[in-house]
Amino acid sequence: MKFGFVKVAAAVPSVKVADCKFNAQQTENLIAVADGKGVQILVFPELNLTGYSCADLFGQQLLLEQAEFALMQVMNNTRQLDIISIVGMPVMVNATLLNCAVAFQKGKILGIVPKTYLPNYKEFYEKRWFAPSTAFPENMTVRLCGQLVPCGRNLLFDTPDTCFGIEICEDVWATIPPSSELALKGAEIIFNLSADTENISKHQYLRSLLAQQSARCLSGYVFASCGFGESTTDVVFAGNALIYENGTLLAASERFSFEEQLVATEIDVERLRAERQVNTTFAGSMRNYKDLPVHRIATELVTGRDLTLTRPVEAHPFVPSGGKVLDERCEEIFSIQVAGLAKRLVHTGCKTVVLGISGGLDSTLALLVCVKTFDKLGLPRKGIVGITMPGFGTTDRTYNNALSLMGSLQVTTETISIKDACIQHFQDIDHDMSKHDVTYENGQARERTQILMDYANKIGGLVIGTGDLSELALGWATYNGDHMSMYGVNASIPKTLVRYLVNWVAQTGVDALSRNTLLDIIDTPISPELIPADENGNIKQKTEDLVGPYELHDFFLYHFLRYGSRPSKIFYLAEIAFKGVYDSTTIKKWLTNFCRRFFNQQFKRSCLPDGPKVGSVSLSPRGDWRMPSDACAALWLKECEDLQG
Repeated sequence: MKFGFVKVAAAVPSVKVADCKFNAQQTENLIAVADGKGVQILVFPELNLTGYSCADLFGQQLLLEQAEFALMQVMNNTRQLDIISIVGMPVMVNATLLNCAVAFQKGKILGIVPKTYLPNYKEFYEKRWFAPSTAFPENMTVRLCGQLVPCGRNLLFDTPDTCFGIEICEDVWATIPPSSELALKGAEIIFNLSADTENISKHQYLRSLLAQQSARCLSGYVFASCGFGESTTDVVFAGNALIYENGTLLAASERFSFEEQLVATEIDVERLRAERQVNTTFAGSMRNYKDLPVHRIATELVTGRDLTLTRPVEAHPFVPSGGKVLDERCEEIFSIQVAGLAKRLVHTGCKTVVLGISGGLDSTLALLVCVKTFDKLGLPRKGIVGITMPGFGTTDRTYNNALSLMGSLQVTTETISIKDACIQHFQDIDHDMSKHDVTYENGQARERTQILMDYANKIGGLVIGTGDLSELALGWATYNGDHMSMYGVNASIPKTLVRYLVNWVAQTGVDALSRNTLLDIIDTPISPELIPADENGNIKQKTEDLVGPYELHDFFLYHFLRYGSRPSKIFYLAEIAFKGVYDSTTIKKWLTNFCRRFFNQQFKRSCLPDGPKVGSVSLSPRGDWRMPSDACAALWLKECEDLQG
């Protein structure tokens, strides 16, 4: 299966100005190389068969004739290949010259797209030689290389795998680019043949422009611009080849290279369709522009090779890579959490909060959010009541870390043991305490929640929830126990990100004593500590041994929720992302567990407390995720069962 991936490429060939035979040979070579790499659609720079910088030579009939011969040569010598190629050349129509993109496959011209916006300012003066696409009817047929071919700005190329459109250079700089209209009529990938000149700071502006256009259109965007060999009489061309997917740069060429370049990667068309499907604004825009003319051209998109993904698959999609980017993201996330809690405190008039502090990551992050919020509101930290509630599984390490952190942060500290209350409760319901089952574990969790709620009532405070997004996805919370609070600050923070957030605060926002405690908390195994410790006093009940590695579950959650990906695709991507870390059997095991638990535990998510949305994935029942608690998981589990693990 291809899982919706379409392999595309942008080529930057060596050129000689006005040497069509040489340019055709370079084009052929890159088409052959791209086909060998499994590329399905390939785009070249603007006017690559003649060279963009021919200037008044575009008025020479010999050049125009040789350009057509060059196209015939390229098509004839690549007719045995499946790849769709898009080249740039001048095309004469009714004694008028057009700057065109020509798409062809297996010796057949599929369509011709003329440039719409001709720059005629500063170093550009294209209107001297060319007419815009608007000079002709929307749908016309022209003769090129002996073939009658559809020609127009509104062509859509329909293939079994994707629908794509084409625009040329300046078109994307327009207020309303042709690509916007093409996307609204169904184009999922836009190809741009460009002759982008270089000057100081323009490159970053161009990247921003292309990223925004691909994001606005919810599309892939493949950009190929002229490089070495074009005339440098007045300007320089750096050879930009850029490939974007919904605002994200997937691949880029080396600028100012003196060699030809081919930049290839895969665009996830299935992901783009999922984005468009849930984006009601995109659908509304389609309705508003439903009368846009369009001419669809059916063609095949073939590759007999197995899909080999070359684009990177991030193993930790919730965690941005890179020191500076990660720091900025952590600061933003932490600020969102703080702003959410601050509004709730101001609205309710509460000047006290209560939260359980276990010495684990989640409660630590919630405590840090409370401290920052109180500081920003000018409230004394003593209004933060941290309650540590040792039980049958509490270890000295977590207990001491909880006390140490609360002490160094100068919040109010309370210690309330749950042991006697739980013993009494188990006696009341006639439960054998030597039986460490769900009753034994959940009884402790509910006792802790009861203490927090009642203590908050006593002092007029709010109970701050500590549970995170990953636990909510797996249902790893006791119903009406730690599952419940008055405001959950971690509700949309996945477990893999919690660790980074705590570490970020440790490095940037606390005193040395607190930092040391935070670093030890980060190194502590994740555990609810509801089962007694081992004979050495170490944590015996490790969460990831029971439900699976959180880094896997967060990966599953991201692709399942963010893009609606099916289990087989998630499995395929996970094998790539975690190669050398987890084998296929392990990934299949925990993916199956994820799907089973996600469906079975929906009832817990249907009644979640309020909490701030932080990222693109959230499970709030008030908007982000609405699912019947009795939905059947059979389809997903069957696909998991059929995976070759």
